[in-house]
Amino acid sequence: MIAIMEVDEENPGSTSPTEASDLGPDSQTLVSSVHATPLQPIQPIVPPVVVPPIAPIVPPIAPIPSILPPPVIRPLAPLPVRPPVLRPPILQNGEVRESDSDSDNEDSGPTRTAPGTTGEYEISEESRLVRERQEKAIQELMMKRRAKALAVPTNDMAVRTRLRKLGEPMTLFGEREMERRERLRMIMAKLDAEGQLEKLMKAHEEEEAAATAAKADVEEEIIQYPFYTEGTKTLKDARVDIARYSLVQAALRIRREQRKRDDPDEDTDAELDWALGQAANLVLDCSEIGDDRPLSGCSFSRDGEKLATCSLSGVAKLWKMPNVEKEFTLNGHTERATDVAFSPVHDHLATASADRTARLWDTRGSLLRTFEGHLDRLARISFHPSGKYLGTTSFDKTWRLWDVENGEELLLQEGHSRSVYGLDFHRDGSLAASCGLDALARVWDLRTGRSILALEGHVKPVLGISFSPNGYHLATGGEDNTCRVWDLRKRKTLYTIPAHSNLISEVKFEPQEGYFLVTASYDMTAKIWSARDFKPVKTLAGHESKVTSLDVTGDGRYIATVSHDRKIKLWSSSSKEKEQGMDVD
Repeated sequence: MIAIMEVDEENPGSTSPTEASDLGPDSQTLVSSVHATPLQPIQPIVPPVVVPPIAPIVPPIAPIPSILPPPVIRPLAPLPVRPPVLRPPILQNGEVRESDSDSDNEDSGPTRTAPGTTGEYEISEESRLVRERQEKAIQELMMKRRAKALAVPTNDMAVRTRLRKLGEPMTLFGEREMERRERLRMIMAKLDAEGQLEKLMKAHEEEEAAATAAKADVEEEIIQYPFYTEGTKTLKDARVDIARYSLVQAALRIRREQRKRDDPDEDTDAELDWALGQAANLVLDCSEIGDDRPLSGCSFSRDGEKLATCSLSGVAKLWKMPNVEKEFTLNGHTERATDVAFSPVHDHLATASADRTARLWDTRGSLLRTFEGHLDRLARISFHPSGKYLGTTSFDKTWRLWDVENGEELLLQEGHSRSVYGLDFHRDGSLAASCGLDALARVWDLRTGRSILALEGHVKPVLGISFSPNGYHLATGGEDNTCRVWDLRKRKTLYTIPAHSNLISEVKFEPQEGYFLVTASYDMTAKIWSARDFKPVKTLAGHESKVTSLDVTGDGRYIATVSHDRKIKLWSSSSKEKEQGMDVD
């Protein structure tokens, strides 16, 4: 076989006629030509190759004897008869690889490669899966390229509208804005690849145009409603009254601040140091059991001569200062009482309860008015500085403003996503601040009804809130154990105080000048902080359970705290002053 192959290589001229004849359509002529042509050139060519004298004369042909020494195989020359049977498939494969002529491509290309790929070469399952993955990856790549070329809205509302037009869900569970926009991009790219995007968008544009035209025809017949809830005339009158009151109070406050700044005899730092020194000297002056159930709230009267407390038994009590002697018991609530507050103008007090009502009392224990309207239990309660209005917060996610004179509900204010817990009014009366279980504090303009500030910073529910008398500081405390002091002018947090080791239930500024801040906590303590740099001044420790509420007298001499241990504790600086006076005497 080796000799035959060498002969074929050395005689290329003898094979070319056979290849040319193979291209003919008649297979019989192909076989006859194969038998005829190779036998004629073998006789003249073989003798010169076998001549022995040529080998030593020509050096370049020296390796030939090593290749053609077996002359014994020469009788096998007729063996080329076998290749015709085997050559057609070999020639077919060779032609597919080597043939470049147009006739070859026309005759053998489509008819021989297709059967070869399907019949002769079987594709394995793994190869088929790999090919499918490649095709899928290419399709995805082309889809992404097409998607990048599309114009997709950047506004989230426009993205939602486009999704609705395409018949897709506007949002999926847990889907963010960028994910929603990317989903719209891929949907549009898919429709564009299918040739349906332009048709679909055009149909929607035509529908919108038809709807707009129909709406324009009947626009005169449609009643245009405002986007806000129109208030009553009493609310409008109350807003006007609050605006007039706040303008006067703000002018007085600014005039007082200017006098302190311009008067050389006024030493603000010395006054602040004296107030902080008085607060640092506070000691436990009195401890009294307030009720059979845990106490939930306390409040001093405007002159500091009386103290009101409330408890989970639903009973509120009046105590005479400074010996904390009980005067009256206020019975009326059917559920636990949650807070109590004295009016800043009149000798009235209000209580809030879990029975969804607030009640107004006089100092003789008579019920004057009941405020009903909340849909869930009440939390905290607060009087407007003018004394004409009462604010209540509730677990129905609203806070409401009431007219004290006739008990009418003036304002139902929404805005918190969860229950509203704390409420306080600005000293000028123009603003109200609310806090709730949504970890958010909001500042409201009572003159317009707008939410002018949303104070975000707490990571857990906010339970206490208080305006400073200086007009621009606001303190909040919550379940994250921190107290935050906000600067309303800068609209951001001024100080973050890691105040307690447990949640903060109440915060109160000293009501006269705001020289110090007091916080109550479930860690059984109350703490005093300097308003200059909000550093700790004094820790009031003595309760045996959670401290739920506190209050400070107008002159800052007394601080009252109530707790779940059912005790009222009165902290005073007068005892030390008396001792110092006795020492001087």
